[in-house]
Amino acid sequence: MRVAAFQRRALFDALDEVGDVLSRDLTWADEQGIDLALFPECYLQGHSYEPALARRRALSLDDPALNALIARCASGKTTAIIGLFERRGESVYNSAVVARAGRISGVYAKVHPIERGCTPGTDFPVWALGNWCFGINICSDLRYPYTAVRLARKGARLICNPVNLMLRPHKAEKWHRPAIESLRICAKHTRCWVMSADVVGSNDDGWVSYGSTAIVDPNGVVVAKAKAYSEDVLVFDLPDGRL
Repeated sequence: MRVAAFQRRALFDALDEVGDVLSRDLTWADEQGIDLALFPECYLQGHSYEPALARRRALSLDDPALNALIARCASGKTTAIIGLFERRGESVYNSAVVARAGRISGVYAKVHPIERGCTPGTDFPVWALGNWCFGINICSDLRYPYTAVRLARKGARLICNPVNLMLRPHKAEKWHRPAIESLRICAKHTRCWVMSADVVGSNDDGWVSYGSTAIVDPNGVVVAKAKAYSEDVLVFDLPDGRL
């Protein structure tokens, strides 16, 4: 299976612009024969730790604007994982949707959100793609090993980790390398492949992200790592992973 992890500039409250970027990237991914494309945490509307801002940005999965964007961007053969703030009734979740053939085919909600105002998810879905099975953990979920173990026990051999490490500059510097190490620990602990996709750039408050996009094999070896401080895309052919 051919996978791609996209490290992209963080955008905020710019759904049309994000849609243009996703459309461009997924058109390219289709041309390259990418089976599964991973995008960063809360990439769709922009990440925030402010509850009011997250609530304002949140979209329900039946929102016409969201579904029109998915229909335009994810209409090819490539399956895409896209992070967003999701609204369910009165609750807000930090989620990632799985989009196939122009529609949303599933969603994972972050089980251990550190964003104030976000409701923890409770489910650990996995998806089959060809001979592979994959699941999703979002960013800080990896601090809790059972979240990845649950996916592996359900048959996942690839764990996808959308992240958004935009932090105050001193924290961004502190967590850049540990973020990659957490992927290695997860891979060795579960004997799964692990890939992450992060944002780069800054926000209006001066927070920054260096980018921690990487692909790690089941032995904990980093087989691909994105360039720091820069947009990048990693493409890797995973070996046979029959169910």
